[in-house]
Amino acid sequence: MARIGTYRLASFGLALAAAWPAQAQDINEGEVVVTGTRARQVYMDPRTNRAIETEEDASELPAIGLRRRADFALLPVIVAGDTREREQRREEILTMVRSALSLAGRSGIELAIGDFFVVPLTTGNYRTLPFLGDGRPDSERVAFFIKTRLGASADEANQAISRLEQFVSSVPAAGRAEMRAGGPLTLSIVAPDQYRGRLLDLIAQDALAIAARFGPQQKVEAQGLDRPVEWRRAGATEVFLYIPHRMVFRPGD
Repeated sequence: MARIGTYRLASFGLALAAAWPAQAQDINEGEVVVTGTRARQVYMDPRTNRAIETEEDASELPAIGLRRRADFALLPVIVAGDTREREQRREEILTMVRSALSLAGRSGIELAIGDFFVVPLTTGNYRTLPFLGDGRPDSERVAFFIKTRLGASADEANQAISRLEQFVSSVPAAGRAEMRAGGPLTLSIVAPDQYRGRLLDLIAQDALAIAARFGPQQKVEAQGLDRPVEWRRAGATEVFLYIPHRMVFRPGD
């Protein structure tokens, strides 16, 4: 399922999407960012070959869905510098990004960028990070995510979050450049559409259970099951996956 619309991380304001051109990716395979607020989105659904536009809030969430731990915790970070000479300032900032890349592999940390799909930040592409103003004359910054995999248990998840926070302070400074957190922790999940089968099973079980309460002749129609899997943050480290749908119950003939 290719995304053809826009997904903004309203809480960050980091212009993360500006680093690389938008790339169509398959939600069956890609890693996607999870936030508590969903903006209007447009998907191309390969099952129906049509565009689907959505704009929802928490009050419209269906009762049936799958709550699970996210795959990764992501912390937006900024590397900023205020050396007066522009070329030196930018080189100091990029030197600190290189140090972060070198340190990440030894710390269980990865660097990434993306406003919807998560794209690895590597030694091969870090120089394409856009330089943004940092609020003062002769100051600039670059923005990206640091991320780490969340474990299955609550203790492992807490350790993962601590690992991200410690990493920010462990990257050595370069000249007048410094690294700091750029926003609140967020989450990501890998290939959310892989849960479609489990979600359909849950919806079917719920429909049959409700219909049975009204008698054996009750008929049920589930509408909207051709919609793509959607997701929303459901806690500090958990996500709620669902298929937007509605059920219509009718008496049998």
